Amino acid sequence: MVTSIRAQTEADFDVVAAVHVRSIQASYAGLLPAAHLASLDPVVFAERRRSLHGRPGLHTLIAEQDLRIVGFASFGLDRDDPGPGELYSIYVDPGEWGTDAGWRLFAEARRILKDDCYPEMRLWVLAANERARRFYERAGMTTDGVPAPHRLLDAGIELPKLRYRARL
Repeated sequence: MVTSIRAQTEADFDVVAAVHVRSIQASYAGLLPAAHLASLDPVVFAERRRSLHGRPGLHTLIAEQDLRIVGFASFGLDRDDPGPGELYSIYVDPGEWGTDAGWRLFAEARRILKDDCYPEMRLWVLAANERARRFYERAGMTTDGVPAPHRLLDAGIELPKLRYRARL
């Protein structure tokens, strides 16, 4: 199955939001409370996409297989430091884990950040998310040991996350 990568369009918001929710629910099962994961609403996620679409410097790429959206990556200027680029999120539908979708999204996000002249790419990952950490480490990212709390205010949850980085 060949994965193609393209820029997100307005027509993608609802499908991407549904993929996002399914992926979060699978990725964070056992890390976040089941009630919180069950409460995630694709409609809310789609509205967030609509509100962010077109912001300068924000990129969202879509992974498609057989004309079906199977994942996405969002990235741009680092939210904490105006020098580096940041991978804000990358999610692939759980049924497509193990395909090349995540790798292709990651590689294209990295290429665009490099082409946009960012010297470095950073990202944050939950410290307990071993699957994601292995993915990023295989992709050449290393943790710099900088911790931060990941807060889900609506759920009263705070979990440790780690920053990863790589030169571009």
